[in-house]
Amino acid sequence: MRMGRLSGILLHPTSLPGPFGIGDLGPAAYRFVDFLVESGQRLWQVLPLGPTGWGNSPYMSFSSIAGNPLLISPELLVGAGWLDPNSWQDLPQWPTIQARSAERVDYETVIPFKLGLLQRAWATFKEKASAADWEAFHAYCAEEADWLPDYALFMALKEVYGEQEWTQWPPALAQRDPLALQEARDRHADAVTRQMFWQYLFAQQWRSLREYAHQHQVQLIGDVPIYVAPNSADVWANRELFHLDEQGRPLQVAGVPPDYFSPTGQRWGNPLYNWEVLKARGYDWWIRRIQAILKQVDCVRIDHFRGFESYWAIPGDAETAVEGEWQKGPGADFFQALADKLGEIPVIAEDLGDITPEVLQLRDQFGLPGMKVLLFAFGSGPDNPYLPHAYERNFVVYTGTHDNNTVVGWFHDPERSEWEKQNLLRYLGCQGSEGIHWDLIRLALASVADLAIIPLQDVMGLGAEARMNFPGTTENNWAWRYREDMLRQDMIQRLAEMSVTYGRISPHDLEQRRAALAQERAAAAAPRSHSQAGSTQALAP
Repeated sequence: MRMGRLSGILLHPTSLPGPFGIGDLGPAAYRFVDFLVESGQRLWQVLPLGPTGWGNSPYMSFSSIAGNPLLISPELLVGAGWLDPNSWQDLPQWPTIQARSAERVDYETVIPFKLGLLQRAWATFKEKASAADWEAFHAYCAEEADWLPDYALFMALKEVYGEQEWTQWPPALAQRDPLALQEARDRHADAVTRQMFWQYLFAQQWRSLREYAHQHQVQLIGDVPIYVAPNSADVWANRELFHLDEQGRPLQVAGVPPDYFSPTGQRWGNPLYNWEVLKARGYDWWIRRIQAILKQVDCVRIDHFRGFESYWAIPGDAETAVEGEWQKGPGADFFQALADKLGEIPVIAEDLGDITPEVLQLRDQFGLPGMKVLLFAFGSGPDNPYLPHAYERNFVVYTGTHDNNTVVGWFHDPERSEWEKQNLLRYLGCQGSEGIHWDLIRLALASVADLAIIPLQDVMGLGAEARMNFPGTTENNWAWRYREDMLRQDMIQRLAEMSVTYGRISPHDLEQRRAALAQERAAAAAPRSHSQAGSTQALAP
């Protein structure tokens, strides 16, 4: 997969600004695309978009295909006619939403608030939707019939049984007895259809945002965790694809072995795939999963790519990862099946950490770009593979990822050794006046790597307070947001100039894109005729 010499920004939609306590797919998302245009960026990378559960982690979703309803924009629902203007003001969480910091997501307040709004949208749709509206909704449900009915029933039953894991449901439902499932669909028909409707809203809003990005020559990079959550519609509806016991509990779970940093390893708890069954079925579930994600984005990063070559299998009843063992993954057979179905494989391989030659061979056999992270580059000598002079073209370079500190937070971490910091400064040759974050951004953009992705926090020069995730912890993660006024003009111009200097975009393309955006803004600001003012079209971003 070769996309050319491009650069872009890593930002999850929950981090966008807005009045509703969490970023969403509304006007601020479109303004972020405008920022990408003005700053010369042509890539927007997001984290997994699925509905989040415990810990609010996008890597532990209730579905590997569904969208997160918390990302649905109330403002766009007003424009579509499914919410009344200011209908959120009488919800009990609204005063708290207004009082909370605009720079953190308070999930405990946001979740009931947003779901309350979505309940109202569903009620309005049932009351006011035209025959054409219903036809469009049913067409969407038919198009997504290979996963949506199971997901919607799973979420409805999760509500009915007080958010219990599906293994704790009545045995007939946990074991997916056909008569019990049909009875549940009939009894909870409204809740099931409501879940489908929320997915319809997400799909509509995401499709519009993606079209806007494409109109402005911005491509979207998604993220696919290799494993799925045990408490997910994926596992409940496809038990035969995983190593589970009769009650649905994992017989083997994923993780990584003990190492210098963790003497007991890491036990992630995700059920492992039954690759023999998947192979016999032509990897159909995985192929449908990738195809579904590619309806949302232009290419995907696969997290823990090494698990396709070999993976650490831990007994399901083990408390730590110590008792695990390496087992072979599907390897080239899987990616050949994917290539046969998709042609070119639009995948970025997350190949960080302790990687074997066999993993690199698998990556290179299919021409998949790997990853380089600059924050990993300065803890050792000149043979460190993350140093820019060691790169080849078919890589994606990051200053850091969602699992790292920000550049500023990393550099000023009291536990950072003086040797490592001096090693960085020696490599740079000199430190720029704009700050250490711009020095690393310059290294990334100047490198030979085809793609360079910068977390927005690093462009803004923010410290550890803006970190997205602390691996191994479950609290205070995935919450960072930026304010609209933090996208400063001097920052936009500096990023654009660097991107031009290092060939990430040509001066002509930059000016052409900026001019087109300026024309759009002028047209949007121009006085409208009476007929235009009376239009019932959805709210424009």
